[in-house]
Parts: sequence; structure tokens; C-alpha cells
Amino acid sequence: MRDDDRLVPEEDAVGTTDRSAEAASVEPVPDPYGEHDDTPGRLDRMATGLRSVTRTWARLWGSLRHTRPVPRTVAVGLLCALGLLAFTQGRIVTGNTPAESGSSAERAALVQRARAEQPASRSEKRTEASPAATPDPDVPAASPAAPAPPPPPVDPGPVAGLTGVQMDNAKAIVRTGHDMGMPRRALIIGVATAMQESNLLNLANDALPESLDHSNQGTGWDHDSVGLFQQRTSSGWGPVDKLMDPAYATAQFFNALRRIPGWQQLPLTDAAQAVQVSAFPGYYARHEGAATEVVDAIIPPKR
Repeated sequence: MRDDDRLVPEEDAVGTTDRSAEAASVEPVPDPYGEHDDTPGRLDRMATGLRSVTRTWARLWGSLRHTRPVPRTVAVGLLCALGLLAFTQGRIVTGNTPAESGSSAERAALVQRARAEQPASRSEKRTEASPAATPDPDVPAASPAAPAPPPPPVDPGPVAGLTGVQMDNAKAIVRTGHDMGMPRRALIIGVATAMQESNLLNLANDALPESLDHSNQGTGWDHDSVGLFQQRTSSGWGPVDKLMDPAYATAQFFNALRRIPGWQQLPLTDAAQAVQVSAFPGYYARHEGAATEVVDAIIPPKR
């Protein structure tokens, strides 16, 4: 059995040798922020603490080797205590305690600098790249903006050989269609149709005596047709008193025109005939030039 007094000097000698080797091999670690560089002092305190723990462990181990077996619970307890001691020594010597970590202002400055030096996050990169992302083919493209509405109607004098009364009726047709959002092509079709049907006059009908009770500019004779468009109440166009109103009769015409598939691409005479179902469908075409002149006078085209 060795004398414990011999173990201590030997361990001291070993510790002294290790201290020289450690001191010679340790290189100073630069401070990442260039401030409060206390690396040599920290390492020296760390080495001292670790040597103290090593000596304590060596003494205990030497005693245990030459004595009777130690219960497992005692050994586990000693190991836990030594581990806690090493952890505490490490915190003390490395300067991780609040007392050695600097003031609150210094810590805030270090945190701010560290955040500034961090690379951009993935979400930021994704945000920057999002404008150049490839459009999803499954998502329908946005519909194009609606065309600008035509300019408001003006109040010109008669054109295209019309009388003042005829021009007033033409203005009523154009203004009603404009308010309904109908394009210029529809306005020309409407004026040309009224030129053919009633010569742009709001006609009553002797076959419908009640039509004579309303303001009119003459009488017609075709079945029970009345008004600018010679619409028949028996065909479902509306009551007589309303069909004698130029605005109502015009709205009925344009609503029927809207329901004609592809009416915008049809020749004027075909579009008018699809609405009126006249016995003389080819007659509408001869009014297209005059109707265009009238519409251009009421709503001047953009130059």
C-alpha cells in the first residue's frame, strides 16, 4: 500500500509539468468583436480550476483503489458532485457569469452588431425573388381593363339631311344607348334601324287608339306597331304607353341586340334584322352612312 503523502508531490509535479505544457501550447483567441480581450486571464483561471479538479479526483481514486469496495450509490454520488464542481469551475473561469459579461449597454451593442452581421433570412430572399417568379399556369390571368367609356354626348344641330324633330329623336337614341354602356357600333345600328322603321319619327297607330293619347309625330299603319322602332305590343315588346316613350323603346331595342350572339361582327343590316325580323331585311344597310354621320355629330370620335 502506497503512502498518500507520496501521491500528492507526484501529482504536484505532474501538474507543474502539465501547466508548463499547457501554457506553452495555448494560443490567444482573438475577441470576435475586438473589445474586452481578456483571453489569457480566462485561460489561466480555467487551467487552475481544471488542475484543482484533477488533483481532487486523483486523491479520491487513489484512496478508493486500496480500500474496501465502495457502494455503487456512493460512487455515483461522488461522480455527480465532481461533474457539478467541474461545471461550476468552467463557468467561473470562462467569464460566463453575469458579473463578468459586461454591462447591459455593452451586451445590447454586441447583440445589435451580431444581428447586423447575420446573412439575410430565407424569407427575405424569397420576398426579393418573388417579383420574378414564374406565373402559375393554373391561375387565370387578370382580365384586361375595360375600355374607357365614350365621351358624353353633345347637342349638335341637325346633320345628314334630318329635320330638327328627327335629330332630337336621334339624340334620344344615342343618349339612351350611351347611358346603357353600348359601344359606338350599337348606336349606329340603332339610329339606322329607326331611320328605316319610322323615318326617325315617334309614330302612333290608328289600330291602337290608346297610342293616340300619347305625344306622337304622326301615325303608322303596320299592324299594331308603334314608336321609333315600330315595336308591337302583341309580340311582347311592352305596353303601348311605354313603347310610345323614345327612351323606353330604345332600351328595349338595345337589350334585344345584346342577346344576339356575335352581333358586333355582323353587318349592320344583319344585326338589325336579327332584332326586328323585318320583311325587308336589306333596307337597313342603306342608312348606315347617314346613321354614322349622326352618331359622330352627337358623340364626336377621338382624333
